[in-house]
Amino acid sequence: MTRLRLAIIGVGDVAQRDYLPEFGRLSSRAEITVVCGQGAARVQEVAERFGVPRWSTDYREAVNADDVDAVVNLTPIPVHGEVTLAALRAGRHVYSEKPLVGTAREARELRDEAERQAVVLVCAPSIMLFPQVRRVREIIASGELGVIRAARAHAIAGPPPWAGYDSDPTPFFGAEGGPLVDMAVYPLHVLTGLFGPATSVCALSSRARDGFTVADGPHTGRHVPVDSDDTWQVLLRVGPCLASVEANFTTVPSPAPECELRGDLGGVAFSLLDVSAPISVLADGSEEWVDDPIEHERESGPDHILGVEHLVECVASGDHPLVSAEHAIHVLDIIEAARRSVSEERTIPIAERIAGSWVRA
Repeated sequence: MTRLRLAIIGVGDVAQRDYLPEFGRLSSRAEITVVCGQGAARVQEVAERFGVPRWSTDYREAVNADDVDAVVNLTPIPVHGEVTLAALRAGRHVYSEKPLVGTAREARELRDEAERQAVVLVCAPSIMLFPQVRRVREIIASGELGVIRAARAHAIAGPPPWAGYDSDPTPFFGAEGGPLVDMAVYPLHVLTGLFGPATSVCALSSRARDGFTVADGPHTGRHVPVDSDDTWQVLLRVGPCLASVEANFTTVPSPAPECELRGDLGGVAFSLLDVSAPISVLADGSEEWVDDPIEHERESGPDHILGVEHLVECVASGDHPLVSAEHAIHVLDIIEAARRSVSEERTIPIAERIAGSWVRA
């Protein structure tokens, strides 16, 4: 089988920590022909360390190269849209880190461009592909938990500065960033992936600090302004379920699993960020939660390479992606509704533009 030839655009923390170390799992089906990023010395070092034959500091050159079939977009949040659009217009398949782009309107334009070019567009987070989430979906479908009436979820990155983070953290705190788009997307994708589109949203947010100074690493001493709210509480209605989602850059993490679903017969709790963590199930008639270990390929942490693997599989099979642009657009609709809810101090309904095509048995 001919291997899919990939350009990796963006060689920062997430590329070096989560994607490139796991790429060997795809080596029989895909190969990286070029890596691209800012700073020649850094990009060259990454290329050499991971055995990539070519490197570049010009993403336009990389996405238009003759030996590139698909692009993995791991760039900072503010440039996701321009890199993905350039790749789509070049006729390349794309996997994009989250958020796909800054607004739902722009995301629809990218989806439409992918359709015009007849290429595959896969959108992070790939959490619906994580093994524990697949297992939870099976449990819900079995009916053993009854009707899921309540859910709570959280995604907490901790207060900055982040020790050991070597990339520039500025994009995470800009006006287009913040925990609502960087962290809340994990529970929002899971809840809407399991139960279908949200129909209404109510939110509160606050900002704990105006800025901070990077304490270690190559950006030591840099002042990072905080231009987006850094603490969020979001309530949403998804099918028969009322769900609460907490996302922040301001507190220590919780010891509880990042997501808990409770039905009228039983419940399930599971991690959104660690594939090695077991799920915990409260069965009908039982008084004790029981851990259920789940098989996983990555040793621990989020298994983001599953999204790139899904891209490779969809290109080969012609199947529509499960982690799709439609799903990413809906989550952006929720994010925009949450922001409106804060500014207007009311619950915001979400128009049912889609039928939840990403929800599969």
